[in-house]
Amino acid sequence: MDDTPDKDANAAKLKGKTAPSSKVSGKGNGKGGDKRDAQRRGGMRSIAALVPGLTRQAIGKRGFTTAKIVTDWARIVGPDLARQSQPEQLRFARGERDRGTLTIRVDGPLATELMHLEPQVIERINGYFGYNAVARLKLIQAPIRRPGADGPRKAPKPPQRPLNATETESLDARLAHIEDPELRERLHRLGRAVLRRDTATKPDQE
Repeated sequence: MDDTPDKDANAAKLKGKTAPSSKVSGKGNGKGGDKRDAQRRGGMRSIAALVPGLTRQAIGKRGFTTAKIVTDWARIVGPDLARQSQPEQLRFARGERDRGTLTIRVDGPLATELMHLEPQVIERINGYFGYNAVARLKLIQAPIRRPGADGPRKAPKPPQRPLNATETESLDARLAHIEDPELRERLHRLGRAVLRRDTATKPDQE
């Protein structure tokens, strides 16, 4: 894709934790094994029920990583990107459990901008989980499903940390070749949001 930022340009690479396994420990057979299988499937269904709009079948098949991408999306990519995008499903090649294709629903104007930030977004996801869970993004331009629109108001967001001089200069240099000033400003805004996430908290070890 044209004008794609260099993956190595992130101010700091994350060292994420390996996602816990979703397997049920212990051997089971007969009624005991069936009961544990039912509990595991029930757990996957309960996760999907908490997140309207996600692909429930994908969560049931792919387990922990797919569910966490959906539930932790704002923590992974930052609130600015999360408000305009929504992960739909994570698909892997037959027999594989890594380097999958993540389908993301995006608001119309964001699609072009997110194409430029694809390497950084993939790095954010893989750094969050500690392995190459995602190799590419597939973008779908469609309205974002917003659960709980009529629910209670959330607390105000804390102030965002400013970028340091090195981060600002690096971002300016990467976007200098983009002639459209409006597109360059949007990419600059999204780039700042991604760089701020370098200080985000990793998921707790389970």
